[in-house]
Amino acid sequence: MGAEEEQKESGTLESRPRTQPMTEAQFLSWKRQKDADVASRREAAARKRAEDIAAGTVQMNGRELFLHEPWVFDNDCY
Repeated sequence: MGAEEEQKESGTLESRPRTQPMTEAQFLSWKRQKDADVASRREAAARKRAEDIAAGTVQMNGRELFLHEPWVFDNDCY
């Protein structure tokens, strides 16, 4: 039984395709593409959040409230 298990394990290793190592240029190309994708997703999320705030469909956090309605934080009347 031990020989059969070893043969099965070695058979699975041989059947897997060999991978080529990634060059530095390939990695940098992939990294630039991935960073661009992440940046575009962030921009889309920020744009949607700004549209939702303008429409009044979502509640603003403190920073957003301070940026959009600073009169709320005016303490001159006290």
